[in-house]
Amino acid sequence: MNVEVVDAPLLPRRAATHIATLLRDAAERRGRATLAVSGGSTPAAMLAELAELPVPWHAVHLFQVDERIAPDSDSARNLGQLEHSLLERLPAGARLAGFHPMPAAAARAGEGAAVAAATAYALALTRIAGDPAVLDAVHLGIGDDGHTASLVPGDPALDIADRDVAVTQLYRGHRRLTLTFPALARARARMWLVSGAAKAEVVRRLVMGDRSIPAGRLPHSSSTLFADAAAASALPDLST
Repeated sequence: MNVEVVDAPLLPRRAATHIATLLRDAAERRGRATLAVSGGSTPAAMLAELAELPVPWHAVHLFQVDERIAPDSDSARNLGQLEHSLLERLPAGARLAGFHPMPAAAARAGEGAAVAAATAYALALTRIAGDPAVLDAVHLGIGDDGHTASLVPGDPALDIADRDVAVTQLYRGHRRLTLTFPALARARARMWLVSGAAKAEVVRRLVMGDRSIPAGRLPHSSSTLFADAAAASALPDLST
């Protein structure tokens, strides 16, 4: 895993620049680019910075890594942050090739509806990113319990190997739709963005490849971690 420790005020811009480079390269090589973005509080500033960078938005298909099963208007949804931080800030006249929000509102109507929503989103991935779907860039965070996406400790979704999208059990008040390990591992590039001293220990475990936490089960190849000094404070000296 490539690790970059960045001054906290510069962290959102550095991560956004990395994503913009991946998207430009993908669009140049394949004529389109696919990006999946996680929720959480940390990426909002990064997404706002990304909106200001030169990106061929007309070639970009935007997906979600995970989403809480709740109404579209619910403040708990990642959708609102994504719209406010990125989509509403795009340059005048810029239009995405496609925006593909997870059908989390439809998933509220019982177990069958939730499974159908996950299946529909997996099909959307396949239509755009191939079969099996290979995303060009995936943005990830990490929770204080070591979860990433909505792949949380003890959830049966951790063991799914034959589907790209799963429905989780209840976690901190919501069930969720999430990309699974196979979909995340298949991506051409993964980018982790982490800040704050509260994440220092799980960041250490992530970088050391600790498979006892969900985040540690993803491959280190083609993965870059951007962290501020506080989040990186428990890491060993990686230069030796």
